[in-house]
Amino acid sequence: MKNTLKKGLSLGLGLAVTTKEQAEKVVDELVEKGEISKQESKEFFQELLEKGKETQKQLDDKISSKLHQLLDELDLATKEEVDKLKKRIEELEKDKD
Repeated sequence: MKNTLKKGLSLGLGLAVTTKEQAEKVVDELVEKGEISKQESKEFFQELLEKGKETQKQLDDKISSKLHQLLDELDLATKEEVDKLKKRIEELEKDKD
């Protein structure tokens, strides 16, 4: 398989492949179709797994970033702030008695 085609295919499939089983299935199909050799399949399998992991991490990072941004925009109290308020309420209740 030509290197450029292999890189393009690896990138595209890496975006869709996030599990070992998915990667194995994709590689097995390519071997069956004669698009890659058995030898190339081992290297390609590892590339797919790495691309899948990278893609998953990027997606997780983007989701986390967007979630933090949305929470900031909503101006919700943080766990720390709520805990502080609970502690303050307890202190006020003790002082009241």
